[in-house]
Amino acid sequence: MKNEATFDLADARLYTPGAVLERGVLQVRGGRIAAAVPLQEWERNRDESVPVHDAAGANAIPGFVDVHVHGGGGYDFMTGNNGSLEEICLFHASKGTTALLATTVTAEHEELKVAVRMIVRAMKRGNRGTEVAGIHLEGPYLNPIRAGAQNPAHIRLADPDEIRDYWVLSEGTVRLVTLAPEREGGMEALRFFRERGVTVSIGHSDATLEETRAAVSAGASHITHLFNGMRPFHHREPGLAGAALMLPELAVEMICDGIHIHPDAVRYVWGTKRRDRIVLITDCMGPAGKPDGHYSFDGMAAAMRGGVLHLVNEDGTEGSLAGSTLTMDRSLRNVMSWTGASLEEVLPALTIHPARQAGLADRKGSLEPGKDADFVLLDDSCKVQQTWVRGIRA
Repeated sequence: MKNEATFDLADARLYTPGAVLERGVLQVRGGRIAAAVPLQEWERNRDESVPVHDAAGANAIPGFVDVHVHGGGGYDFMTGNNGSLEEICLFHASKGTTALLATTVTAEHEELKVAVRMIVRAMKRGNRGTEVAGIHLEGPYLNPIRAGAQNPAHIRLADPDEIRDYWVLSEGTVRLVTLAPEREGGMEALRFFRERGVTVSIGHSDATLEETRAAVSAGASHITHLFNGMRPFHHREPGLAGAALMLPELAVEMICDGIHIHPDAVRYVWGTKRRDRIVLITDCMGPAGKPDGHYSFDGMAAAMRGGVLHLVNEDGTEGSLAGSTLTMDRSLRNVMSWTGASLEEVLPALTIHPARQAGLADRKGSLEPGKDADFVLLDDSCKVQQTWVRGIRA
């Protein structure tokens, strides 16, 4: 169906790539951005036939792009159905996310195939709320030593036939893959996906510095949730964490909930890593937005207390973190608070940087002519007031 969304968003503080227009107008035509102009210029040349939405001086920013999100609002991308996938998208739209990669977890081959088919169907059908812009396969070709909340029973060596199955079933919608390149078949899987234009991320991996360098030489360009599920830094073997910080080719994901990474560690990365290689994610799980209680992920018991998810060991004690309940708007506010950086400085890490890593920067991630009219109105406390996806209010 053709998108007919046409209007002018007037009197907004527009965050464009080149400048912040203190009083600007975003012109939307057919669901895409036609122009971003100063208010006075718009008033001189205004087309009176075009409807006007008054932003009342709010901050108008590009919509957030989350390349690592498993679910939310009580549902996840592995076990949901068509209706529940829309609920995930409505939940994240309410937090300012306008595009996401539906992220899978390590599971049996047939279960992953079902999930991929379901996500592809949802993408074709379309939905209200956040756009599902592709798939992120997190696993199953990981290192069990660094399993984290991934089910070790389903972690396996890369299988060429399985990989081809996922690719064919995805109809080319896989945009990001997390794998452990040091494992048998890992480098072959890396090359398979790179040959098809997919961004390859190193994660849930025990790779050394040299193994990471070899993977980067083969085309890896992304790190899954920095510091979590990886060989840590050591002064005699910098490991994957050290490589992630040192190698300029690698973009790093960070879960900035104050639990997965200490705020001072976030501040350190912000001050040392190239800013254009920082990508903020949620790693959000299905229970986000729901009450504390007991949940299950791929047959593994989990509990949420105070909004923090942990696996539950057989003896009832808390195990490893089981993803997060973070949302992108909270990530934005946290990083601004912890680093002292401005809204303008932090925004790219939630918008154009993830869009670039997912191969979506031609239509997502910034308020530029020709791109989808994905934008969010924030108040001065960076709380979400409205979210618009391709010119339609979510």
